[in-house]
Amino acid sequence: MGDLFQQGVTQQDYSVTSAVLAVGVFALLTLALAWANARFPRVRGVTHGVPVIIVRGGIPDLQRLRTERISLDDLMADARQKGIRRFDEIELAVLETNGRVSFFTRAGGAGEGAPEQPGIA
Repeated sequence: MGDLFQQGVTQQDYSVTSAVLAVGVFALLTLALAWANARFPRVRGVTHGVPVIIVRGGIPDLQRLRTERISLDDLMADARQKGIRRFDEIELAVLETNGRVSFFTRAGGAGEGAPEQPGIA
C-alpha cells in the first residue's frame, strides 16, 4: 500500500484522487476476500492453504517434502529445536498453514493420540 501512495505522490501523477482510488480498491478487495474466507470454507482452503502431513510414523514423506520445498536437513534442524534427535521419535509432523512445523512425538508428549483431521492432505 505504501508503494501506491509513493507512486501517486512522487511520480508524474500528482493527484491525490488516483492514490486514494488505488488504496480504496485494494482495501475493498481485502474486505471482500476476508468476507469470502469467512463465508465459504473452500475459499479459505485456496487462499490460506491446508495443513500437510510431512512425517508419519517416523518416516518422512519425501515426495511431499519435495513438493513443499523442504529439505530433510531443514526439517531435522526444526525438530532438533524442539528437542527431537531422530526421525523415529516423530509420530507425526505437520506443516501448518503459517509455515511452521508441528511435531507429535511417540514418547507421549503433547501429541500423544493426536487425531487425524479431515482436510489434512
